[in-house]
Amino acid sequence: MLKEVEAVAGYTTYIDLIRPLIEGKQIVSTPMTKEVERVQAAVEIAQSGRSCAIVSSGDPGIYAMAGLVFEICKKNRIPVKPLSSNAGEKDESGAIQIEIVPGVPALCAGASVLGAPLTHDFAAVSLSDLLTPWEVIERRLRAAAEADFVIVLYNPKSKRRNRQLETAQQIILEYRDPDTPVGLVTRAMREGQQVHIVSLGDLQTVPADMQTTIFIGNRSSTTYRDFMYTPRGYAGKYSLDRQDGN
Repeated sequence: MLKEVEAVAGYTTYIDLIRPLIEGKQIVSTPMTKEVERVQAAVEIAQSGRSCAIVSSGDPGIYAMAGLVFEICKKNRIPVKPLSSNAGEKDESGAIQIEIVPGVPALCAGASVLGAPLTHDFAAVSLSDLLTPWEVIERRLRAAAEADFVIVLYNPKSKRRNRQLETAQQIILEYRDPDTPVGLVTRAMREGQQVHIVSLGDLQTVPADMQTTIFIGNRSSTTYRDFMYTPRGYAGKYSLDRQDGN
């Protein structure tokens, strides 16, 4: 995909990671909080008839840029349609063609490093209140904790936000045992990867930042050796004991 497009837009850090792959292409690189400008520039490039890729970390549809593309196009009444095999044919409507290329979200990458914490139902909540009011985030945390979901926390801390994770911990402790296993993965499957498994009560003893994904187990989640996993329920229906001769 990156080889085929004429322009690439993305957050400065992500552009730097893939710069060797996009040499010779037009690059739109903007810092954090400049997502709107970045997507607007990419849409304008597409409207001019040139192909443009917007890069995100993880999956573009999970806490990333895909939704903002549609928001901007709808707000400005820009006609869009799915990319098809007829991409080379002239489009009289002037619609830009959009293809969402799936990626590996942090919750999948991090879970695979930890073991299998997401084998049963789970909920993902971002602790960043830059775009979502904190009151809404708290309400979602309480609902997920009370319903006994495994909870995946995105964006737990930043240089300017250091209270949200502690508050989230206290909310979840109202519904979970302090010994509940918690996995923290920073920079999953990238250089500098860090993995920790601690108890919910000791969550604050492990450093976390915007590149950390936190997996808070439900009432069934447990650990084995250096892994964390959540049983699906097979033991309640089948015997897991090895049978003689097998």
